[in-house]
Amino acid sequence: MRTTPGARAIHPAWAIAAVAFLALIAAAGFRAAPGALMLPLEEEFGWSRGDVSASVTVNLLLYGLTAPFAAALMARFGMRRVIPAALLLVAAGAGLSTLATAPWMLVATWGLLIGLGTGSMALAFAATVADRWFVRSRGLVIGILTAGGAAGQLVFLPLVVWLAGAHGWRSATLLIAAAALAVVPLVLLLLRDHPQDAGTTPYGAPADWTPPPRAVGNPARTALTTLARAARTRTFWALAAGFAICGATTNGLVGTHFIPSAHDHGMPQTTAAGLLALVGIFDIVGTVASGWLTDRVDPRILLAVYYSGRGVGLAVLPFLLSESVHPPMIVFIVIYGLDWVATVPPTVALCREVFGADGPVVFGWVFAAHQIGAAVAAAVAGIVRDGTGEYTLAWFGAAGLCAVAALLSWMIRTRSPEPSVPAQPAGPSRRSRIWASTTQPRRSSGGDAEP
Repeated sequence: MRTTPGARAIHPAWAIAAVAFLALIAAAGFRAAPGALMLPLEEEFGWSRGDVSASVTVNLLLYGLTAPFAAALMARFGMRRVIPAALLLVAAGAGLSTLATAPWMLVATWGLLIGLGTGSMALAFAATVADRWFVRSRGLVIGILTAGGAAGQLVFLPLVVWLAGAHGWRSATLLIAAAALAVVPLVLLLLRDHPQDAGTTPYGAPADWTPPPRAVGNPARTALTTLARAARTRTFWALAAGFAICGATTNGLVGTHFIPSAHDHGMPQTTAAGLLALVGIFDIVGTVASGWLTDRVDPRILLAVYYSGRGVGLAVLPFLLSESVHPPMIVFIVIYGLDWVATVPPTVALCREVFGADGPVVFGWVFAAHQIGAAVAAAVAGIVRDGTGEYTLAWFGAAGLCAVAALLSWMIRTRSPEPSVPAQPAGPSRRSRIWASTTQPRRSSGGDAEP
């Protein structure tokens, strides 16, 4: 028997969000590893910075490219099947990486297995949970779930650094494998795919809410056809380009190369790792606050402000790196932490509002662009470091890209000047009606649909 949203003190949607939060924390374990383990791998095997960065590049690419297909898989087969399989892939990749003796083995484990596993969860999972289980407070929920990644970094980074120093890098990767495995039973027991599976309705749903139709058909085809439709709009390309720059300036550059770069300036690795963990603390605050703001402020304005602030921070970073921590560096860490993935809630909101029910899959493709940008930045920064002996050009280049992202965000169009279909009845948001107008066949003068 279905319960009404107000029949329980705590809506079941919040329990689902809590399970998703824990799963995202576990999957974030690897996000803390590359920067912390890069130097130990170099010391043991004599690999170059570029050799190790190659595995991170493959991981970041698959982390993004898997997301839209994972969103379609979750729509077709459910989160309860996809998420445990993803966690098992993460555990297998982390565990098998301890056997690596050549760079290609690291690419196969860190890159292929963990890339597929983390990509199958990623932020498309957060978007799916928010889309299915929440009508009210979607932005806040996206902010909280996105903060799960930051919380994972905060939890794992100090442990990874300590284990790598005390017991070797293999112990640190085994910790990641164990964390992923530990969450699997919790997901199987508590996660539910749809509110109707728990006999309820989404949080904040109106009294006349009816369940949307379940997805059918081939998930890969669904992902590709959704991309084909979205790619006809300039909004999609503006979001994808901006989010690619977001990935380049977070996971790709700072997440992968901040610790080695600080070490180049004489800062101990443990100190640099502590600063990156501090980014994770303020990331949680900034992302949740961004989700709250997204429910109240135009997402385009938020994105323009976030990217502008990030660009300023990256432009001054080369002048702040030194062998010790000083107040200006702390200011940079705080501001960069607040901004780290604050871009996610407004980006998800724009995908949902413009593209309607296709929003989670469209966001999966936008997130794929995010990780392509991250992968390119991780590789290019490694090449810059190997070629020049420092990261300065990489920091300045990233600052310039942030200015481009701010401009693109400000110029996003969310209003259709001449809709090609009549206005639809009240219900879907204004921007979802715009998406409908871009995907419906146009009418010729004779009244027949044009091919």
